[in-house]
Amino acid sequence: MASQTQGIQHLLAAEKKAAEKVSEARRKKANRLKAAKKEADTEINNYKTDRERQYKDYEAKILGSRGDMESKIEAGTRQKIQDLNSNVSRNKEMALNKLLGIVLDIKPELHENLRL
Repeated sequence: MASQTQGIQHLLAAEKKAAEKVSEARRKKANRLKAAKKEADTEINNYKTDRERQYKDYEAKILGSRGDMESKIEAGTRQKIQDLNSNVSRNKEMALNKLLGIVLDIKPELHENLRL
């Protein structure tokens, strides 16, 4: 009976040792997964940052900077306004003379429906 108890004790010790090994393996696996996830997150962030930088470079190359575009549009608008103002000042006198000439040039005529 002592050998039977000793056999059971031996089996229990082996089972305990196996459970510890399984537990240790699971812990190591969890640590490896955490490390892999952290490494993947770092790699993803690096890739994302790199792609965003490439996109901004491409956007700047193709479209130019937004401030540059705004300043070009604003300069063009100022130039157009200046051209319009100069045209108005140059043609103002002539337009007023034509308008006054048409308004003040009165030719009295009898209406065609008037019967005498």
